[in-house]
Amino acid sequence: MTIDGKVVLITGASQGIGAACAREFRNRGARLSLTARSEDKLKEVAGADAVVTAGDLTSAALRSRVVERTIERFGAIDILINNAGAGLYAPAWKAPLNEAHAMFELNFFAPLAMIQLVAPHMRERRSGMIVNIGSIAGKVTLPWFTLYSATKYALGSLTEGLRMELAGDGIRTMVVCPGYVKTDFQSHALVGQPPDRLLKVRRFAITPEQCAQAVVRGVQRDARAPTSRCR
Repeated sequence: MTIDGKVVLITGASQGIGAACAREFRNRGARLSLTARSEDKLKEVAGADAVVTAGDLTSAALRSRVVERTIERFGAIDILINNAGAGLYAPAWKAPLNEAHAMFELNFFAPLAMIQLVAPHMRERRSGMIVNIGSIAGKVTLPWFTLYSATKYALGSLTEGLRMELAGDGIRTMVVCPGYVKTDFQSHALVGQPPDRLLKVRRFAITPEQCAQAVVRGVQRDARAPTSRCR
């Protein structure tokens, strides 16, 4: 897919991988619609012409507003990047259920809801791409991160199912499965802290910019699942 002139909607775009994706797509001529909780951080990332919608992505009203404002401004959504997410460091057998529900809402149900809002517009135009930011934890279950792994397995399965469901409508889907990225992801976990031994592998991490470049390359070549050593 050619990126120049395309409309790209990115969730969780105020920092980390989402912000890096915003900059990378903007540098390649995309028109941006960005959402995250922090309006100030979004404005720092956005540039002059982007649509900025701050709020909680687990809110149905916020999701509808993001899509409506994007269509109102640009008339289309060509690429949806579901990037917003959070982790939870606790054994599954004793993790707080309210926090587990909150993580599934953000990591799985919010992306699903965004897809259900955006897909009809893409189907009308018989064109589009849905990119879900998964994790290597969605390929290999990490025992200190079991419930997070479950959300990312679910997101990967959703992506594969959508690929088959929407192929006839001209819509592509892609799941990106990072390993370790230099972001504040761990400090924003809903519960707990990663094991001390994980801190030692940070030296193998890549930057958000490298991850964003992999996302862009995947979109350009209509890849199904670029996997890089990110988050």
